Amino acid sequence: MQTFRYNLTGQWYKGNTHTHSTASDGGLDFVQLADLYAGAGFDFLFRTDHWVCSDAEHDPQPYPLLWLDGIEFDGTDDNGVFYHVVGLGRVEGIRREDGMHAALRSAREQGALLIQAHPAWCGNELHDWQGWRFDGVEVYNHVCRWLNGKGDGLAHWNAALAQDPGTLGLAVDDTHLGAEHPGWNGGWLMVNAAECTRPAILQAIRRGDYYASTGPEFLGFALEGNVLTVRTSPVRFIRLVGPRWHGMRQGSFAEGGLRAEASFILPAHWDYLYLEIEDDCGRRAWTNHLWV
Repeated sequence: MQTFRYNLTGQWYKGNTHTHSTASDGGLDFVQLADLYAGAGFDFLFRTDHWVCSDAEHDPQPYPLLWLDGIEFDGTDDNGVFYHVVGLGRVEGIRREDGMHAALRSAREQGALLIQAHPAWCGNELHDWQGWRFDGVEVYNHVCRWLNGKGDGLAHWNAALAQDPGTLGLAVDDTHLGAEHPGWNGGWLMVNAAECTRPAILQAIRRGDYYASTGPEFLGFALEGNVLTVRTSPVRFIRLVGPRWHGMRQGSFAEGGLRAEASFILPAHWDYLYLEIEDDCGRRAWTNHLWV
């Protein structure tokens, strides 16, 4: 039996799941990153330095936001496919010299969420998701958009959803904050959790109880029978997106004006469906597949 994903019994917490520090190739340390992001209204960050097993829980430094553990792997697996993969959650004993394949296998065995990072930037084919059946795909990567315009992973996410509707979609900064990678606060998650603690945030992300955004906000959902009403910040378009050519839209350039609410009859025959909103500047936000 399918259940509507968003129960909205918690609070919304803003966070970034792809962050680099001076522990690998980032330009700022954990204190500087926390101060910067907290000042922009963020509630949590994941430490995802390249091949660094983090231990935020035992860091005695006080921070103005919550740090969570993660890691990023980069390299070619035993099947010859080049990936960047973000692991969300605490992992131990993983070393670059053991190779990409062994690292991904170990991270999965330790319970980390495996996220296919910036697949367009990596040159991944749509079917490359199947090699590891990743838990999620980066729908938007801010730094990769800055570097060469290849920050859009929507096609890869939709290809994954066609195989597994539970595949998560994430918008991220991929923060480096160096001369070559200055962008930040361009992609984030808004997580619906009971509290801003490591277990609650990670569990909510694992459930997909969040939305990914580059600017617009989802403010509420109401489901009555098969009719979904969504409230948003002022946007130009509100879209219900399904597989292949399937989709519905409210809003157009010709009509003019912005909207902050829409209702859709949810089709029963679509393999997956999610909401996408787009504001007047072209910034977008996405839910996950609406059913669990």
